[in-house]
Amino acid sequence: MKIVIGISGASGIIYAKKLLEYLSALRKFQIFAVASIDAIKIAKTEMQTDLIEFFKSLKVEYFNNDDFYAPLASGSFLIDKTIVIPCSIKTLSSVAMGFSQSLIARMCDVAIKEKRTLTICPREMPFSAIHLENMLKLAQLGVNIVPPVPAFYNEPKTIDDLVNFVVGKVLDVTGIENDISKRWK
Repeated sequence: MKIVIGISGASGIIYAKKLLEYLSALRKFQIFAVASIDAIKIAKTEMQTDLIEFFKSLKVEYFNNDDFYAPLASGSFLIDKTIVIPCSIKTLSSVAMGFSQSLIARMCDVAIKEKRTLTICPREMPFSAIHLENMLKLAQLGVNIVPPVPAFYNEPKTIDDLVNFVVGKVLDVTGIENDISKRWK
């Protein structure tokens, strides 16, 4: 199974990091990553992490966000699951309007037009009516909209517990079995 993870310039890069670590540890997926310039900067600020080196350490194939010659930009390149985590409102609105100004927006456009699984995790608060309309438009097209909102019924003790809950929910709606977080019993 081929999975592409888009990381756009919004706070919450920790979710993408945990998702990539989890998927890589399973060793049953071919994983690709695309990160915006702002995502690369935010990763250094929020987690003191060099995203490009992080991708290399996991053996994740990385593509630059302005590389429209990447195979991910074509519908003939078969990707099973596309996840954008975190997804900036700028990227979300680009996807909703079909404006593929970046590789992340283009791979989402491909997922929609080819009727493949697309999960978007918008990272903004509060949402304006414009943001909500764009999310509704995408949801009506079959896109999974998963704002990274943690739950507390599982009695989280650490930030990692909160992050794992969100990543588990992303994997659930994307159709990938997982045991990353404690479930409701």
